[in-house]
Amino acid sequence: MSGTTDLVDRQIAAYQKRDLDTFLAFYTKNARIRQFDGSVLADNTDGLRSFYEPLFRDSPRLKARILHRIAAGDYVIDEEETTGVNVPGYPPTIHAVVIYHVKDGLIHDVIFLM
Repeated sequence: MSGTTDLVDRQIAAYQKRDLDTFLAFYTKNARIRQFDGSVLADNTDGLRSFYEPLFRDSPRLKARILHRIAAGDYVIDEEETTGVNVPGYPPTIHAVVIYHVKDGLIHDVIFLM
């Protein structure tokens, strides 16, 4: 397993545990999470914390499952199914492709296709 995929796997493990501080430790301070159209969902550590805190707090059955993975250089592309989502505006089950860009041992950029 490459360092890139290992990093993403450890980030997903923190997500599964809803451990916000550990989860955020895998991201650069200037990380950005975007949708495929370019719209920004969360920007920098404070933005990521604001985005994920309600999800982790209000979704006790939150689980993400990797259905398929492609790893190429600094990129990990996962097809993910997330269940147990309990956040207004989002369905309880989300099927998405997630592109992680890892740079210098941290996640720098994430793009969601959903």
